[in-house]
Amino acid sequence: MVRRIARELAMKALYAHEVGNNEISEIVSSLCEEGKVTSNIKEFSSYLVNGVIENLLLIDDIIKKYAIEWEIDRIAVVDRNILRISIYEMLYSDDVPGAVAVNEAIEIAKNYGGEESAKFINGILGNVIRNLSTLKDTMQ
Repeated sequence: MVRRIARELAMKALYAHEVGNNEISEIVSSLCEEGKVTSNIKEFSSYLVNGVIENLLLIDDIIKKYAIEWEIDRIAVVDRNILRISIYEMLYSDDVPGAVAVNEAIEIAKNYGGEESAKFINGILGNVIRNLSTLKDTMQ
């Protein structure tokens, strides 16, 4: 549950950063303070946010590849950032199994996304996870 809260916070921070173009560290701090979260949640959330920002071009290229017939800027901002977090975790977090990253993304999409968000995200991440070893090989 701690990591789910951190993922939700990361999604909110990335959303605010993208929509408002505010400083990401200030957004994370503000959201953590507002939510009165533990240091573990803040640390994991910051890890996710910073990882997504640092690897944004690669992650967005993966989304473009698997979001067939969807331009990345036409994907809802919430959905796009949920996808980014999940893909980042699949690629860079050895302690998070791919299936867990996908399941967490779907659950967050159910709470924060649109009516079809969970299905849309599941479809894209399902393709990503099937090709994960190839994706990791091309990164090296």
